[in-house]
Amino acid sequence: MTTTETKTKKPKMLKTPAVKVAKIPKLKVSKISLKKGKSSPSLRAGRPTSGDGKVVLRIRVRAYENKILDSSVKQIMDTAVRYDAVIVGPVPLPTEIKKYTVNRSPFIYKNTREQFEIRVHKRLIDIVNPNAKTIEALTNLSLPSGVDIDVKML
Repeated sequence: MTTTETKTKKPKMLKTPAVKVAKIPKLKVSKISLKKGKSSPSLRAGRPTSGDGKVVLRIRVRAYENKILDSSVKQIMDTAVRYDAVIVGPVPLPTEIKKYTVNRSPFIYKNTREQFEIRVHKRLIDIVNPNAKTIEALTNLSLPSGVDIDVKML
């Protein structure tokens, strides 16, 4: 008999010296009135579109080993910097831990159990307003096996 559990572990934050934080002014929100049966394209997906038209390429990288993950993230960032892209990240996401509990013996020592776990490390990179050369370079990038990449255009 096996049982599984899924936990997420928060990444460790590095201690940095005190930094002054500038206050961000609040955005003015105006009410939008819609007639019955009509929908606005600016309210698609529950968020209004920005007027400046920023396109964000969101790259989510996952791997079982954190060293391979960090090296592949560095490779992605070096490629994006080479083509003068604005990068936000890498942001460490919580580590997903899957635990499996298994009986050690089926008969006599039934009360003894053994636990195994699989850790999935994750990173998030945003590339703001990527140009065609940046996207082409990222698609031609060869990364090590065991690294899973999800790319979204926001």
